[in-house]
Amino acid sequence: MGTIGVFNFASVDGYFSGPNGEIEWFKFIDKDKEFDEFTHKQSKSGSTLLFGHTTYEMMKSYWPTPDAMRNDPDMAGVMNNAEKIVFSKKLQSAKEKPNPNWKNVKIMHEINPEEIIRLKKDKDIIILGSGTIVAQLSNMKLIDEYTFVVVPLTLGAGKSMFKDVKMNLKLLEAKKFKNGLVILRYKPA
Repeated sequence: MGTIGVFNFASVDGYFSGPNGEIEWFKFIDKDKEFDEFTHKQSKSGSTLLFGHTTYEMMKSYWPTPDAMRNDPDMAGVMNNAEKIVFSKKLQSAKEKPNPNWKNVKIMHEINPEEIIRLKKDKDIIILGSGTIVAQLSNMKLIDEYTFVVVPLTLGAGKSMFKDVKMNLKLLEAKKFKNGLVILRYKPA
């Protein structure tokens, strides 16, 4: 049986994006070799990636590009070759613009708990970004582990992954990096 995990960045005040979904604040993260090694190690697990529509469009607009291949060829290879599941009511095809050639994409139009459980029987699934998907699957008690990268800044307002979600978590790991980032890994209590 596989697991469903979350890997998301969050501000110190608990937001995964600004009020309108903006994430340009990621640009203020100082480079850290140890953190890069950590994320690259995590990404080589062979997990299926799961996105909501907005995160999918953002990822699809960057990872298949020459810039991504030049800036981070290892991560681009992982992102481009991994199996991907996208929850979207609007998308009809994974071949829609931009970058219509991002491969291994399956579109699902609704979150069906039985289908999610069936998918996780065969593989590990990791959710990147996609706060509304995280909230929905959390409320369905389908997420096995949460990994948060806490960025040392505040946004003052934004979107929370856990709007209307109440749960207790058990800390599994806490790791700090020289650039001020902190990894917090939890499982539902």
